[in-house]
Amino acid sequence: MSEPPHGEEPHTQGPGGPHYPPPPGGQQQPPYGTPPGYGPPPGYGPPPGYGPPPSGYGPPPGYGPPPGYGPQPGYAPPPPGYAGYGSGGYGIGQRLANWGQRLAAYLIDSLITVPTAAIASIVVAASSTPGTATVDASGNTTEVTGGSGPGAVALTIAILLWLATLGLQIYNRWILQGRTGQSWGKQALKLRLLSESTGQPIGAGMAFVRDLAHIVDSLACYLGWLWPLWDAKRQTFADKLVKTVVTAEG
Repeated sequence: MSEPPHGEEPHTQGPGGPHYPPPPGGQQQPPYGTPPGYGPPPGYGPPPGYGPPPSGYGPPPGYGPPPGYGPQPGYAPPPPGYAGYGSGGYGIGQRLANWGQRLAAYLIDSLITVPTAAIASIVVAASSTPGTATVDASGNTTEVTGGSGPGAVALTIAILLWLATLGLQIYNRWILQGRTGQSWGKQALKLRLLSESTGQPIGAGMAFVRDLAHIVDSLACYLGWLWPLWDAKRQTFADKLVKTVVTAEG
C-alpha cells in the first residue's frame, strides 16, 4: 500500500470501492443521487390589517334611480269632423266635408249636365207636333188628329246631346273623380273623395259603383242622403257600402 500525499487522510479500499474519509466539520455528505433537501422559505406573516378609513369620509353617496319621466301627456281625440283611422289602419288625418259642402258639390256636378239635357229636350219638343181633338157643344169628341214626332234631323241632334250629357257624367263623376278624387263640383269646393282604408282615390270602377249605391240612399225616404248630418264619419249609405269618405282641403 502506498502512502497518501502529505496532508490527506489515508483511505482504504473496500470491497465496493475506495472509502473516503468524511469531510471536515463532521457533516455527512449526502449520497449521490439524492437532491439536497430545501427547507421551507422564510415565512411571511399575514398582511397588516387595514383599519377603518379616516374619520370624515362617509360611505360613497348612493346613486338613486334616474329621474323618472312622468306619463306622457295624453293626446286628446281629434275634434269632430276629422278623418280618423279606418278599419284598415290608415289614418287620413284630414277634415271631413260637412253636409252643406257635399250638397253644393253635388249640385254643381248636376248643373253641369243640365244644359245639354235641356237643349235636347227643347229640340225634341220643338220638332214635334202634338195631337188635337175637336169637341162639340155637347162635349162630345168629334175629331182627333194624331201628332207627329220629331224629324230625323231633330232626333239626331237630340240623341247627340243626350250622349254628350252621358259623356259628361261618365268623365266627371267616374273617370275624373275616380282618378283624382275630385269631380268638377268637388274641385270648386276643394273636396276630395278617398278610400277610407287607403286614403287614395278609388278609381273609375268604384266611383261608378258608388253612384249606383246612391240608389240605397234614396230607398229609405232619402234618409241616406241626410245621414252625413249626424254620422261620425259623415258618410252616406253609399259611402259606407264602398268604404269612402269625403274630405275638405284647407
